[in-house]
Amino acid sequence: MNPDAVFALIPIVLFGGFFSWLIVRSLTRAHAATLKARSDAAGAGAGQADLMDAVDQLRREVAELAERVDFTERLLAKPRDVEGKLPAGERRTGST
Repeated sequence: MNPDAVFALIPIVLFGGFFSWLIVRSLTRAHAATLKARSDAAGAGAGQADLMDAVDQLRREVAELAERVDFTERLLAKPRDVEGKLPAGERRTGST
């Protein structure tokens, strides 16, 4: 091979290698950014699923509390049992 041709190829190989390295580096960063965006989206989906589970649990607790309030309201609204009371004229004495 001609030595002048070798000297001409050296800068071509250096510049070609450098630009090839830049292209590969930028593609790698772009691919990494895409993977990170996908994992963040998947992470957000998992966080959203946890949030939905928490909301469902709160709904169950609120429904249970509503049932308890309804029971208490019915109990308080029911007329009192009058059979156990003494007639107005009689008194209960302690030990006779």
